[in-house]
Amino acid sequence: MKYISTRGQSPALSFSEILLGGLAPDGGLYLPEQYPHFSQDELSAMRGMNYRDLAFTILSRLIDDIPASDLRTIVDKTYRADVYAYARPGQNAEDITPTLKLEDDLYLLSLSNGPTLAFKDMAMQLLGNLFEYVLAQKGETTNILGATSGDTGSAAEYAMRGKQGVKVFMLSPHQKMSRFQTAQMFSLQDSNIFNIAVKGVFDDCQDIVKAVSNDHAFKTKNKIGAVNSINWARVAAQVVYYFKGYFAVTTDNAQKVSFAVPSGNFGNVCAGHIARMMGLPIAKLVVATNENDVLDEFFKTGVYRPRGSANTYHTSSPSMDISKASNFERFVFDLVGRDASKVRELWGRVDAGGSFDLKAVGWFDKVADYGFVSGSSNHAHRMQTIKATYERYGVTIDTHTADGLKVALEQRESGVPMLVLETALPAKFEDAIVEALGHKPERPQSLDGLESLPQRFDVMDADADAIKQFIVNHI
Repeated sequence: MKYISTRGQSPALSFSEILLGGLAPDGGLYLPEQYPHFSQDELSAMRGMNYRDLAFTILSRLIDDIPASDLRTIVDKTYRADVYAYARPGQNAEDITPTLKLEDDLYLLSLSNGPTLAFKDMAMQLLGNLFEYVLAQKGETTNILGATSGDTGSAAEYAMRGKQGVKVFMLSPHQKMSRFQTAQMFSLQDSNIFNIAVKGVFDDCQDIVKAVSNDHAFKTKNKIGAVNSINWARVAAQVVYYFKGYFAVTTDNAQKVSFAVPSGNFGNVCAGHIARMMGLPIAKLVVATNENDVLDEFFKTGVYRPRGSANTYHTSSPSMDISKASNFERFVFDLVGRDASKVRELWGRVDAGGSFDLKAVGWFDKVADYGFVSGSSNHAHRMQTIKATYERYGVTIDTHTADGLKVALEQRESGVPMLVLETALPAKFEDAIVEALGHKPERPQSLDGLESLPQRFDVMDADADAIKQFIVNHI
């Protein structure tokens, strides 16, 4: 299995060769040369598997340069009940991603039972173990530079803390995360973890990561790696739970299922697209945005129009406060027939601060072939959805999941199960839950008092050169 860049000007490489990096040297994102495809018989054989067996079966089709016995060990080490222990009452942590039935054909796919109470743990825990393995095999070290709007940062830091050969430099928008999210990251005292609060919004942080990644001399000299959702291994890991969710709510492979995915950076729903390309019977992939509705605009009009910092809104679902969806390039690569020159042309406009219109050139008509639909939500919608979900089902959901459920209800089809991908447990967004319900959400006892712990972080301007110097000073 070789991986190619969406922009077509980088050599095809193996999984381990692209694992530690983010962007390809030509500025594109890596995808398999061709997607492996599971037959009906293979799907049937996968139906009864537990999460570890399923993950190994899927990942071994995407990773063929790590010996099977070693990959099996990594998978078994990652997907354990004690790692994903924060299951809701009545759920079995051993299921790793249990489903929660709200009503007939409407479910939550519980993805947030990991150490940071967010779905990012599903991929990041695997990534931490893969990084440590590959670095040990090569006798190398890496310095991870990442950007977070809330959940990626803590998931990355909890996955990488104490890992041999790894340092983490995580950028986050200063004072724009929830108090819980901020405390999760900034309270870590591990010597290999560095938190940088950037004066700006998430897109400023992401732009700095891209700028550093595109400085190939600096990146090489300082061994810069990436854990953001531009990292292919994260997307690959996320593919697994689409299969797990599908098998949990169906009885045979003739049935189709729809997934509603709260989306900012397009990484989570991109994994659904790849699962569909690998043969999973998906009816709809429902992209749910908050007020930062760049993706909803595209799926409704064919126009992709990223917005600047001034027009990126700070919302009560802050992990989705993103106006430049990095992983969207992966889908567009497939949409335009894997024409790398076309992708270069389109992202040339985006990188120059512009936009593109795929309806004008006819490609937009093909979106329906991939099952994508979309919708958006706002603060009033999510407060109403959280309240209605609690009153009707006795279930408390977080603000991002509420965005997903709101749009899911608009896109339901009779007889087609709809799974809403849970983004985080509600404890991460306590202030919003209090506003919606009048009381605090439950949180694991082990996390009581998190916000009062000492915090360690540096506040810096949105200046790529200054960030580079900070990294140099600390490695």
